[in-house]
Amino acid sequence: MAEDCIFCKIIKGDIPSAKVYEDDKMIAINDVAPAAPVHVLLLPKEHTRDVTTADAELLAYMIGKVKMIAEKTGIAEKGFRIVINTGDDGGQTVKHLHIHLIGGKVLGWPPC
Repeated sequence: MAEDCIFCKIIKGDIPSAKVYEDDKMIAINDVAPAAPVHVLLLPKEHTRDVTTADAELLAYMIGKVKMIAEKTGIAEKGFRIVINTGDDGGQTVKHLHIHLIGGKVLGWPPC
């Protein structure tokens, strides 16, 4: 855990969140500033900043949970988008690896 990381504080329970899913490796919470009707953040419980080969197994595990969470939130049937932002140029505002699961409306392209 990183003391100054807002996601680590959410994972520890220091900051309340609307949890959608939780297990021993990750939690999924509703985004407080949603980009669509459904916008869930999948957060690994272990603090890591980047997408690296060392994180490949964790990322595979988290992506493996996407369909179940999409079904739970009602967006699996019509479709959804998953996004991982890394670094400043990639739009990563919280330096804790996370996956955005976005849906519930027609999403345009390009996404920004």
